[in-house]
This record gives sequence, C-alpha cells and structure tokens, in this order.
Amino acid sequence: MTIRIAIIGGGTGGLCLAQGLRKAGVDLAVYERSRTRTERLQGYRVHINPHGSAALHECLPPGLWERFLATTGTTSGAFTFVTEQLRDLMVIDSELTWSPDPASNHHSVSRISLHQVLSDGLDGVLHHGKEFVGYRREGEVIVCEFADGSTVEADLVIGADGANSRVRKQFLPHAVRVDTGIIAIAGKHPLTGEARKRLPARLTDGPSMVMPRAGAGLFSAPHELSGNSSINDETLDYDPVLFDNMSSYVMWAFAANNRRYPDNVSSLDGEALRTLVLELIDDWDPAFKELVAGSPAGSVSRLPIFTSKPVEPWPTSNITLLGDAIHSMTPFRGIGANTALRDARLLCRNLVAAQKTGAVRTALADYEQRMRDYGFAAVRDSERSARQFVSENRAGRTMARGMFRVFQAVPPLKRKVFSDHGDS
Repeated sequence: MTIRIAIIGGGTGGLCLAQGLRKAGVDLAVYERSRTRTERLQGYRVHINPHGSAALHECLPPGLWERFLATTGTTSGAFTFVTEQLRDLMVIDSELTWSPDPASNHHSVSRISLHQVLSDGLDGVLHHGKEFVGYRREGEVIVCEFADGSTVEADLVIGADGANSRVRKQFLPHAVRVDTGIIAIAGKHPLTGEARKRLPARLTDGPSMVMPRAGAGLFSAPHELSGNSSINDETLDYDPVLFDNMSSYVMWAFAANNRRYPDNVSSLDGEALRTLVLELIDDWDPAFKELVAGSPAGSVSRLPIFTSKPVEPWPTSNITLLGDAIHSMTPFRGIGANTALRDARLLCRNLVAAQKTGAVRTALADYEQRMRDYGFAAVRDSERSARQFVSENRAGRTMARGMFRVFQAVPPLKRKVFSDHGDS
C-alpha cells in the first residue's frame, strides 16, 4: 500500500522522520517555509540524550549518522551543580551517564550542524519556500495550501511545524500554549585559548547548573569542536550566529520570573540584555560575570518561556502532529528536541510497518497514544524544572541545595538516582 505523506515543517523532528521514511523507501515530501537550506542558521548548542541518539541512529543512513557523530562536541568534564559563588553542590561524573555505544550515549551538537546533517540528501523531498497556511478536505484527501498560492494533495499530513504550528491551530484549535512568566536571556562566549585562562575549568570543561539562594538560575555548557580548542586569536571577528557552527564556545542562559526584569525588557538589544544580566548577577562569583561580559552582544538574546498544556485524546484521522507542534515544552531539562526525535522514530516505525499491512489508522492511533503519554509527561517534568529553577522560595531552594550536598556525600545514593535518570 502506498500513501502520499506530506510533512509540514523542516525542523529537527520533521527532518529526522523524513530521513527514516526515505531510508525505508516510503513516498513523502517535506514543506518548509524557509526559502533556502541556510536560512535556519541560528540557535545554540543542543544536548542529544539517549532517546535522541537512538532515533538519529535508526532514522539516518549510515553515512549521515557518521557525519552527525563527527560534528558533535567533546566534553571532558562532569555535570556540576554549583552555588552562585561557584562552590560545588554536587558533581555528576560522566561515567554515571556515559555509554560506549554512540547510539545510546549523550552528545553535544550545534543546532546548525544538526540541521545541516538532517537536511542532507533530501533533494526532491525537501521543498523550501513553502509557507503552510491551511488545509481543506476533499473526501479522504487532504489539500495543503501554501502562501505562494500552490497546493499539494496528500493522504496523510504530519504537522511538524513547531510550537506555533498552523496545522495544530486548525486541527486541534483547543490545544494551547501558555506563557510561564519566565524569561531567559542566553548568550555564547567564544572558547579560545585566552578564554580558558580567564574562565575556571568548571565552566569550560562541562555543564554547570547555578543555584543561587532564590529567584533565578543560570545554566552553562561548553560546545567544543575537536581540534579547535587551540584557537587563541582574540582579534577574530566572531559572527554571533555562525560561530555556533565554526568555533568552540560556552553557551549560557540566565532565567528568572519576569517581575525581576524591567518593563522594557522586550525592547532591549543584545548589548542591553548583556548589561542587564551583569547587573542581576553583580554579587555572583566574578567568573560568571566574565562569562557573560565576554559574549558578543550579537549572540545574546531574550527567550520568553512558553509551555503547552496536555490535550485529551482526539479521534485518529489522516492528520497527526509531531514534536513542538503538539507538546512544546520549556528548555529547562533539555528534552524538547529529544522528544521530537523520539516521536520521529516511533512514527517512522509505525508508518513503515503500515505500508506492508495497510493498517495506517491503527499505526497512527498507536503512535498518538504513546506520544501523548511520554510527550506530555516530558512537558510536565520540564515545567516543574522551570518553576524550581526560578523559585523565590528561599526555604525550598535551601532544602534543594542541602539535598544535592547529601547526594554528593553519599556516592552510592547519587549513583542510584542519576544512573536511573541519565537520559534526562
């Protein structure tokens, strides 16, 4: 049985699904509103956990999987929870989460590089400049309509068009995203030889979660490209976007409730945002101020934090959703992209099997039920982490800091807790 599949959106999940379906010989097309393949050159480092690694390994052709591995960063240090004075609360050594199998391991990758890998080899499948505006039904056929006036007929439409999904808005108009009231400000500090002298190893060798006594938090993580750590020319003109793909750096994200920011925060440019963060962390260890101050203003941006709300099961049809289009979440556990990749792997498996049996609706129903279960569980976990990250409850934060110190003091307890949750 052959069905025409239209994937709306060429992001991480949609492209991973496209790679997997094409690898299996399934007829499909991807419609992406970006005009060219390079228009998506934006974003920060993304953490790929074992769910994401398994999906990429399964869906990508062997050559692209090897290319993905070649573009990942190297991280030698542990994941550390620290105070705002850079004192250790707990250190999670890499052996607690490391796997010798790359397909079940953790990876750091540039979003730009990941997109380039995922879009490679999709000539004739990936169509740019196609801004989806809506669909209509003609019997069992779905007619997708685009802003340029063109239309495409499909037997199955998969909305993979991100958090502001137009497919979702028409298909499930009651599915909403809400503002959490949290604002993050993020930036990137070039990881040069000089930077290594000025920044402590805690910030350059591994991820760190900063837990001040109340009201805010900061996450940092290095993205180091192999063979690039010896760069020592501070006169290099770093493109604030493209050095994500060309040079090593440490990314950081400061977050707090919106009431801690000035009313005009939405109108501030990168330089003003950087200055604002420096004011908000003025009493922190100087290393954090060095990290923020040394980030090019063009790499600093404001990120209002939204989250989706769980949706009750809907009748399975020939339209479905994937990734942020249905279960967008806060970035505070780093699992949004990985959940989209998990969706792609599951949906790919089900559709490939359905091509042989003809039971497409059954395959979709199974995918949707399982996706809702783990997807909205991830949404809830992510929002809970976000609330804890910016909590104003000093007693609660003190208790959490104490808990981390207990884990650090009792290695068997830490090993049990974090080896069980190494895919988070």
